[in-house]
Amino acid sequence: MRRPTPDPAGPGQESVWDYPRPPALDPSDEHVVVTFGGETIADSRGAIRVLETSHAPVYYLPRDDVREEFLAEVERRTFCEFKGMAAYADVVAGGRRASAACWWFPEPTPGYEAIRDWVAFYPSRMDRVTVNGEEVRSVGGDFYGSWVTSRVVGPFKGGPGTQGW
Repeated sequence: MRRPTPDPAGPGQESVWDYPRPPALDPSDEHVVVTFGGETIADSRGAIRVLETSHAPVYYLPRDDVREEFLAEVERRTFCEFKGMAAYADVVAGGRRASAACWWFPEPTPGYEAIRDWVAFYPSRMDRVTVNGEEVRSVGGDFYGSWVTSRVVGPFKGGPGTQGW
């Protein structure tokens, strides 16, 4: 499958096709808020974005900025060729449960230690996720839980027909 043509980036935008592989860690002071079931699950100004070629960024939030009383760890585990083994939790609030809605890397591989135990959320499984007040959109198929905002342009890996990029 051939690589798609990148969308043109405007002023202040980034093309995901300029992101590296293996992924880079990018500290961010953007204001990130995650809500579910009428509760603020996370509120942070100290995220780290993981940037990987063709993927919209994934924001990892420090544990101190996540209300852990709303996380219920589950048995699910997945493996990332770059970051290692991920652990998951359901998000439970307001009488609702979002299955495997967040994840973290308890023992990340060398080079990714900065996100050890930091939490990332699938935006599509939360009621609302914002970055600097802008509502985050998820990539089709929830691929890697990527976060799409007006800051980034694609096309984004994750939707139907993109697996071979």
